[in-house]
Amino acid sequence: MNAMTACHPTLPFGSMVRVVNLSNHRSVVVRITDRGYLYEGRIIDLSYGAATKLAMTESGIASVELQVLSLGRSHHK
Repeated sequence: MNAMTACHPTLPFGSMVRVVNLSNHRSVVVRITDRGYLYEGRIIDLSYGAATKLAMTESGIASVELQVLSLGRSHHK
């Protein structure tokens, strides 16, 4: 819950992504550790810890920019 992790629908597990909150320019680096359904219009689901550092826990959503820093390994053969 407090780790710097996130869920993304397509990035490989282990990918490192910088997430920038466009309203306050705070940023965090998260590791993609989960895959799952995201509501339409959403591009990433952050852990509570990452959302807290971005100051977006009250609203629950924010406009963000993603910068892929490194791709994790795909487990597909």
